[in-house]
Amino acid sequence: MTEPFASPGTRAEVEEGARLTPRFGPDGLVACIAVDAGDGRVLMLAHMNAEALARTLETGEAWYWSRSRGELWHKGATSAQIQRVVEMRVDCDQDALLIRVEVGGDGGCCHTGRRSCFYRVVERNPTTGAVTLAPADPDR
Repeated sequence: MTEPFASPGTRAEVEEGARLTPRFGPDGLVACIAVDAGDGRVLMLAHMNAEALARTLETGEAWYWSRSRGELWHKGATSAQIQRVVEMRVDCDQDALLIRVEVGGDGGCCHTGRRSCFYRVVERNPTTGAVTLAPADPDR
């Protein structure tokens, strides 16, 4: 696949222009946050390379680059948790994406079986300074 995106231009073009010119990091990836299109809940954070982003735009379904497996990943291909993209946004300097999705299958997104990958709260004990993880409110 050829590089489908133009290189970023001037700061004004990146911040105010109408062209998608994603700023992939040195590893060739851009962060992508997936949120539920219905209630806005953050579901997951993943990464896209140029091919994953192009396939997402072409198919209307989320594709990512799996850093752990080192391969392209069509979200839901094996779990039926296909993420249909309702809207894609890019941040001000085009180095992060946010996609609003409708999730197929059981509606989950996390490989642990949960709806969201963000299911724990980081807590710091004010007395001891100890940092621990606690279950998050599933409705938040």
